Amino acid sequence: MSGRRQFGRVRRLPSGRWQARYATLEGEQRTGPQTFATKAEASRFLAQIEVELERGLVVDPRLARTTLREWSERFITTTMHLRPKTRASYASLLRTTILPALGDRQVGRLRPIDVQEWVASMHARGLSASRIRQGYRLLSQMMAAAEDSGLTARTPCRRIRLPRMEEHEPNILTREQVATLAAGCRPPYDLLVEVLAYSGLRIGEALALRRESVDPLGGRLIVRESLSEANGQITFQAPKNHQQRAVTVPAFLLRRLRDHLDANVAADPRALLFVGATGEPMRHAGVMRRAWLPAVAATGLVGVTPHDLRATHASWVIDEGGSVMDAAARLGHAAGTVTTRHYARPMLGRDAEIAERLDRWADSGRSTAVKSASGSDGGHRAVPPSR
Repeated sequence: MSGRRQFGRVRRLPSGRWQARYATLEGEQRTGPQTFATKAEASRFLAQIEVELERGLVVDPRLARTTLREWSERFITTTMHLRPKTRASYASLLRTTILPALGDRQVGRLRPIDVQEWVASMHARGLSASRIRQGYRLLSQMMAAAEDSGLTARTPCRRIRLPRMEEHEPNILTREQVATLAAGCRPPYDLLVEVLAYSGLRIGEALALRRESVDPLGGRLIVRESLSEANGQITFQAPKNHQQRAVTVPAFLLRRLRDHLDANVAADPRALLFVGATGEPMRHAGVMRRAWLPAVAATGLVGVTPHDLRATHASWVIDEGGSVMDAAARLGHAAGTVTTRHYARPMLGRDAEIAERLDRWADSGRSTAVKSASGSDGGHRAVPPSR
């Protein structure tokens, strides 16, 4: 005995239970995952499947059984344009945070509560908020791709509560502090400090500068590349956001760069401005060990990093009358909100200076008001009677 309806069909099995079959939007015939005690139950199942098909919520059960470990391999393999450093970071996150806990779970059976429990377990283990958020972002990308590819009806990475990131205020240095820091470094590290402070370049961008990056006539540095390290290997790649930019530098820094080019850099346009003792590209760890940390210790600037010079530069630009967008353009930010959120900060003591200026302006305004309200003979002008 069988029954038919507009969508799918149900039939009674020899066991007396009812089976439901339906066709996907692609025309593939599928059988319900279980049988039903009554024809009405089988029909209700088909009605639900019809609605879910229209909403795109039905997935192939075979695809849904793919484990997260299997899916992660396909995801990483097919994700293009990843920087070597990013690819290495993804591999580390998978190995240490995602796969140990969720690798054997079926993609189609992951639910938001599973993801929330995973986040809570990492927090309980003492992982930093930054590491937890990085792992979650990667899982979220993987599950969004799984939804697009029909492995799951809906990503489970929805409304997940994540630990808050601590806000670390950047150290904003004065001109005198930067000069002292540079003086504490031997050449060419002293020039590197000045380039970072007076151009706002990322340290990877500064270490990738070449002879052809210096535009003497325009007084600019052309930022085309960034040096990156991953698993001990150095690579040169496009700057962050893949945007080339030109940064005009102060005249004194241009003179310093010209002298350095004449004395220390090969004539090859592709020759690097900053190289180690063996002529190899400088590494971030080497810069920190050989120059930065000793200079910071000698000057007493506690906790200052090369990235703080980038924040310092943004603050200097705005402090000298530039706009937020001026600072953003020099730093290579697509939006000014990034600059104000993470980089530009008021200079220490400048708030008091502003208050003093306002006080002088107020005094000047009051004096002008008193003079305009006074007559030429020193008396007060007559006030017209009120009506």
